[in-house]
Amino acid sequence: MDVYFKKQIIYPFEGKKFQFYVGETLFSTFNIDHGTDVLLRNISPEEVPLKILDLGCGYGPIGIVLGSKYPEAKVVMVDRDLLAVRYAKHNLQKNNVNNVTVFGSVGMESVSDQVFDLIVSNVPAKIGDEAITQEFIVGPYKNLNPGGELWIVVVKALNRLIPKVARQNQLNLKEIRSRKGHTVYRFRHP
Repeated sequence: MDVYFKKQIIYPFEGKKFQFYVGETLFSTFNIDHGTDVLLRNISPEEVPLKILDLGCGYGPIGIVLGSKYPEAKVVMVDRDLLAVRYAKHNLQKNNVNNVTVFGSVGMESVSDQVFDLIVSNVPAKIGDEAITQEFIVGPYKNLNPGGELWIVVVKALNRLIPKVARQNQLNLKEIRSRKGHTVYRFRHP
């Protein structure tokens, strides 16, 4: 692959076996992150999404799985880490998923002019409350179509923040599932 290559991960999901190459220093290089897994296994949008954003895609597991699950959708994956973008592009080809594009973006910066039916993210816990609030909740929420949904997974330590942000910004929030230190939330745009 390249000088950063660490290993290949096999991820079984809904009868398919996805293959992901991962590079040194990327998030969750030993296995698919538990938060990513619990998010993928619980996402169930009310409407079939036609435009999906994977915000902070890493090497691509969420966007690639959703691109495969919703072949009629246009999926966009973004990450601030260019090595992650490189590996996500490679993993798209490896899994033969053709309805997904991936590129570098800090938060919503490169897609701020687009709207989505579904936005998903495994929210990075260490970037601080304000960055989480603006870059992973309030900002993306503004880029949802009417009836669109923002699905996020957070580590347990952030459970104090997510309901507070929803209340302060009058966002429609539902806790979907908690499992082994991670919680999945859904925000729904009216």
